[in-house]
Amino acid sequence: MNNYLMACLGAFLLASCAPRTEKTTATTTTGSETACMQTEIHPLYAKGFRVSYADDYVLVDLQDPQQEESSTFQYALVKRGTHPDGIPKMYTIIETPVRSAVCMTSLQLSNFTKLNAQDRVVGITSTRHLFNPQINKQLKEGATARIGIEGNFDNEVIMAMNPDMILISPFKRGGYEALKNVGIPLIPHLGYKELTPLGQAEWIKFIGLLIGEEELANRQFEALETEYNRLKLLTADAAALKRPVVFSGEIRGGNWYAVGGQSFLAHLFEDAGADYFLRNDSRSGGVTLDFETVYSQADEADYWRIVNSYPDEFSYQALKEQDARYADFRAFREKGIIYCNMRNKPFYESMPVEPEVILADLLHIFHPDLLPEHTPVYYELLK
Repeated sequence: MNNYLMACLGAFLLASCAPRTEKTTATTTTGSETACMQTEIHPLYAKGFRVSYADDYVLVDLQDPQQEESSTFQYALVKRGTHPDGIPKMYTIIETPVRSAVCMTSLQLSNFTKLNAQDRVVGITSTRHLFNPQINKQLKEGATARIGIEGNFDNEVIMAMNPDMILISPFKRGGYEALKNVGIPLIPHLGYKELTPLGQAEWIKFIGLLIGEEELANRQFEALETEYNRLKLLTADAAALKRPVVFSGEIRGGNWYAVGGQSFLAHLFEDAGADYFLRNDSRSGGVTLDFETVYSQADEADYWRIVNSYPDEFSYQALKEQDARYADFRAFREKGIIYCNMRNKPFYESMPVEPEVILADLLHIFHPDLLPEHTPVYYELLK
């Protein structure tokens, strides 16, 4: 029996024979115990974080999933109260499990919700369209605070909460420079830069790693991954399916804001058995177009996806009143608008960790024979 197995067996026998105690200290954990007992995190789809394990610490490297040459953010996660040797100097030390955090985006908040860890969230930014009952309760009771909006954070409120970490989106213009002065670790959450639904959802593993819920995070992700891939396989036989064409967006200030053909949304449509109208576009981020360009490529598209916060009941008439030219699209004429009103549904608050639900909604619309009994959750055809 090799030394590794002997160490594991010894740790198991000691744990079995020793009396139970109310409290154990992290400093008593040995390298052998870590190797035997630790649940590890290994991203399969997410491109924005990498994890490597040592005996007494975990190294995490974060990088923009869309830019291989971008800056890398490096953190060494250690058990609270320990000071292990051998950590590379360029890594910022973070004590875990993280007990409290500030979330800057709905996507970040969705990860805590999926892990039933809303009580760790002590600060949030905008509360517009906030549906989560637990967070609303915490706001009312003062357990969670509003820290202001991007570019105008209330540093005094943040310091009073004294969170273990602040999650940020470093490649957005969020005014995060001012937060560097509060002395609280700023940790990037780059899920919003992932280009696939499963890649974005897999960031629950990153949060699970930080808050000590690795096993739950792995289990939750495996469940949604299994269902997502099951649904995706329903459209695998492309020859047997007519792939509808879908476009997205609306005119804002004279410009039509869409996303490129390598974007998150384009991949989602592909998995749902549809073709995005810019599928041959090589860009992954936002694309600004004029009406004529969109119309020339999408006038005969089968479906039109719209997500907004319309104050009243949205309708084809309401859409036409915004711009009469909308009525010229085939998707308008033949009632092919896929719609979600963020005033009524927790789209950005829940969607990032429910890609299988979003995929089912779209499959039900694009290929109704494949999921005839599905009840729409986020997307449905506008009536």
